[in-house]
Amino acid sequence: MKIVMVGSGYVGLVSGACFADFGHEVVCIDKDQTKIDRLHQGVMPIYEPGLAALVAANVNAGRLSFTTSLAEGIEGADAVFIAVGTPSRGGDGHADLSYVHGVAEEIGANLTNDTVVVTKSTVPVGTGDAVERIIAESGASSERGHRVAVVSNPEFLREGAAIEDFKRPDRIVIGTDDEFGREVMREIYRPLFLNESPILFTSRRSAELIKYAANAFLATKITFINEMADLCEKVGADVQDVSRGIGTDGRIGPKFLHAGPGYGGSCFPKDTLALLKTAEDAGSPSRIVEAVVQVNESRKRAMGRKVVDALGGEDAARGKKVALLGLTFKPNTDDMRDSPAIAVAQTLNDAGVEVAAYDPEGMELARALMPWVDMASNSYSAIEGADAIVLVTEWDAFRALDLKRVKDLVRSPIMVDLRNIYSPQAMREAGFTYYSVGRE
Repeated sequence: MKIVMVGSGYVGLVSGACFADFGHEVVCIDKDQTKIDRLHQGVMPIYEPGLAALVAANVNAGRLSFTTSLAEGIEGADAVFIAVGTPSRGGDGHADLSYVHGVAEEIGANLTNDTVVVTKSTVPVGTGDAVERIIAESGASSERGHRVAVVSNPEFLREGAAIEDFKRPDRIVIGTDDEFGREVMREIYRPLFLNESPILFTSRRSAELIKYAANAFLATKITFINEMADLCEKVGADVQDVSRGIGTDGRIGPKFLHAGPGYGGSCFPKDTLALLKTAEDAGSPSRIVEAVVQVNESRKRAMGRKVVDALGGEDAARGKKVALLGLTFKPNTDDMRDSPAIAVAQTLNDAGVEVAAYDPEGMELARALMPWVDMASNSYSAIEGADAIVLVTEWDAFRALDLKRVKDLVRSPIMVDLRNIYSPQAMREAGFTYYSVGRE
């Protein structure tokens, strides 16, 4: 089948490359000429393990191509996926749908045959109705008698493991009541039947809400275990024992129960806000999600204050140097959006602390977001002369630091481990004053 992916960012590029790897003909479209030029050169706009090789293999096989022209790209397409950004709008929490609406209008004006239009972007409930209306009003499809089905097909990709998630998904959610739409989507995802990936057909609005509800629930699990970690520190319990103890309950499960500095990234922050606005507009406010958002935001700054306290308090911390290891919101990505490291670094800067940092992939984006931070060339360069080391992101490169070398480089052997990577006993035996999250 011919598939068109409008938007060649994270979701569009990963999905397009994977569909091409299934054997479909895929055209990825983006208005950014520089991005398309770089893709033609084999340069990826994002860091995702395995993506560059996957793209190259399918370009070489003639199954994957790139263009800036939507009109040319969608000619003869069986399905057109909308995979453009839906950022939070102007601080009010609502999702900005201007890109989605603009693409829908352009699709409607240029369709040349019966087509399924698939919303892959994360969008509020009811967006599919708007896309359907915009396409109908744009003229070309109705004038030429083309059949158009608008389908919701939310993505559930984890940054750093997106290719595996796409090819071996927990589930595929397809929201449509249109039989033509169902048939085309079944054929598109037929290669996954071999992996016995379950396809869940729902109404379009249910599919749109499933995406938001899933992310809000996972954000709630993260925030819950973080609050339990704070309680553990007060009462002398170990949050990792608590996490294992509740995670073995089949009704709860072990995933997303790792205490840390709070969630960030491209999805959870904006999606929880968008869900809150949807619920508020519908007259059904979600107080649990509202609390999750508030607690998570305050936690990020609290982690910065935890470091200040480890330095001896505000007066003692002023003028000291801290090394931040890890800047991206999670490992195996270069995504800095809403990363806890930003709030931690800002809190330290406000306290008069000099900050040096290193991240394996996020340095370029971090420089623009944190101009007051000295970006080091490697972990040990950041650590040299530091009064404390703070582990913010659990990159593999930070899991086996040479502790003897580290101790020789620092001014004082203090480590604040916000991801609980190291053993408290081992760190103390190595001569470090060690602070972690939810553990003694």
